[in-house]
Amino acid sequence: MTKIYNDPAEFKNEVIDGFALAYPDYVMRVPGASGFIRAGGPRAGKVSLVVGGGSGHYPSYSGVTGAGFADGAVLGDVFTSPSAEQVHRIARAAHGGAGLVLAFGNYAGDRLNFAAAADRLRAEGVDVRIVYVTDDIASAPAAEVDKRRGIAGTFTVYKIGGAAAERGDDLDAVERIMRAANARTFSFGVAFAGCTFPGQSGPLFTVPERRMDFGLGIHGEPGVRSDAWMPAAKVASALVEPLLAERPEGAHRAAALLNGLGATKYEELFLLWGNVRPLLADAGVDLVMPEVGELVTSLDMAGCSLSITWLDDELEELWRAPAQTPAFRRGGVPPAACERHVAPESAAVGVAPEQAVVDGAPAGAARAGTSGQDAAGQAVREPAGPESERAAAVVRDALRAMTAVVVEHEDELGRIDAIAGDGDHGSGMVRGLRAARSAAEATGGGAETVLAAAASAFGDRAGGTSGVLWSLFLRTIGESLGDAGPVDAARLARAVRRGAAAMKDFGGAELGDKTMLDALYPFADALDANLAAGATLAAAWAAAAGTAVEAAAATARLVPKIGRARPLAERSVGSPDAGATSMGLILTAVGDVLVRHCG
Repeated sequence: MTKIYNDPAEFKNEVIDGFALAYPDYVMRVPGASGFIRAGGPRAGKVSLVVGGGSGHYPSYSGVTGAGFADGAVLGDVFTSPSAEQVHRIARAAHGGAGLVLAFGNYAGDRLNFAAAADRLRAEGVDVRIVYVTDDIASAPAAEVDKRRGIAGTFTVYKIGGAAAERGDDLDAVERIMRAANARTFSFGVAFAGCTFPGQSGPLFTVPERRMDFGLGIHGEPGVRSDAWMPAAKVASALVEPLLAERPEGAHRAAALLNGLGATKYEELFLLWGNVRPLLADAGVDLVMPEVGELVTSLDMAGCSLSITWLDDELEELWRAPAQTPAFRRGGVPPAACERHVAPESAAVGVAPEQAVVDGAPAGAARAGTSGQDAAGQAVREPAGPESERAAAVVRDALRAMTAVVVEHEDELGRIDAIAGDGDHGSGMVRGLRAARSAAEATGGGAETVLAAAASAFGDRAGGTSGVLWSLFLRTIGESLGDAGPVDAARLARAVRRGAAAMKDFGGAELGDKTMLDALYPFADALDANLAAGATLAAAWAAAAGTAVEAAAATARLVPKIGRARPLAERSVGSPDAGATSMGLILTAVGDVLVRHCG
């Protein structure tokens, strides 16, 4: 288990602080952001590659920031996607003027948050491309490659893309090369023991003695099948055979990675490689600079994965190319690659985040509920009306109640989430709600203003899928309520309905996919029906919250069709969805607040 920490909630931040102190010749910390860029800043006129995802995978992502590899790395909390705000800050700092590639593993939270950051960057005039890696053959069949997760093969795809950017390829070429590398990269893994979050007493999943799980995920997701213990020679065959089954026609050259997941010793990896390499040679595979070691880990998980990237002439040249990063060094990097160049787009480096952004939007950008801009270009809000200020007081009370109920059930939510996911739902929701509550308490004005502050704080601190979706939900409700006029029952019901629709449209889930929507939509329907029947707001909300709780419990019968639980869909049957469960708890807590305020 993870034994070295102070406050588990600050684990990621303290890791970032220590890493920056350890490797100042390679990376520089971006003030106010969860990540790094190359030491000295971006090179003018060079395409910048920014990689990222949750913490707990070192040397991904910070350890591969440097010449010939990534230009920037953004980290979320352990196994949690970084927020769109954090991706935006790192990407702006890394931009050298020739465009950006944002790269990450194929996970719902990463796709949503990186996409939101990309949209914001494009609105600011930055050319951005997105490449997500889909190498894990255990997570979906070959016919559904877009549903495959990104695991250790991310390392090869990032290395090849970073080399292309380093030699001066333009944005179109770097994107094309990375997509080609991803399409020719395949991984499969095995776990011998689960991993444990900092501060937790037990692992996310367990593997019985003398058994092993094949098809694991790098976020603590258990494998897709369990087998009895077998000797290294048979483990090697179990890893190699499914990868060779997806070998492209005519392919014979390959980069191979035997990757340790955190607790498996290098000696064990070398022993296993001694059994893997002959199998590849017998299959006619010409290996090019194979790597054996810890490349993409999963905290303290015991296990390993094998990745194969089938190379053509161009990909081989880029795989062989030199790189100098804290965790990966190959060949001699040309001096020009190590020079310090600060491009105009990186002017925000060293500027405190409150100077670079306003309420989560670029400085000077108008936001919903504003009446224009002042002489300095800052968005200006009209003063809130007294009715909306009273509604804002209810919002603050609601956020306090929401925080309290999720804190009370944090462990339960994590346990439910760990059955087929990564077990971080409870901790992520607690982080987000505490930040939202603090932001609301520090913000004056009407309902829209307070909810906008809470939404920005929630999304930035929670990260992951829940972070971006709850942030959108709160913000949309606020925009619907506005800062002027009273908030009556009909107006609040419309706001909830619009918030649910915004969450559904952005996240891409459908009812029945086993998500929080399966509790939220029944709630919205019941709220409308109760109000139409003549119930007061407090009574209508309380009854609808009961409907949401029942609907959340009913998700136990559903099979997940989206998100990290999808590859282990059958394992989740019989357990409710963690997001739907927390939605039911939160709606119930808000109902109690409405009873106190509205009677």
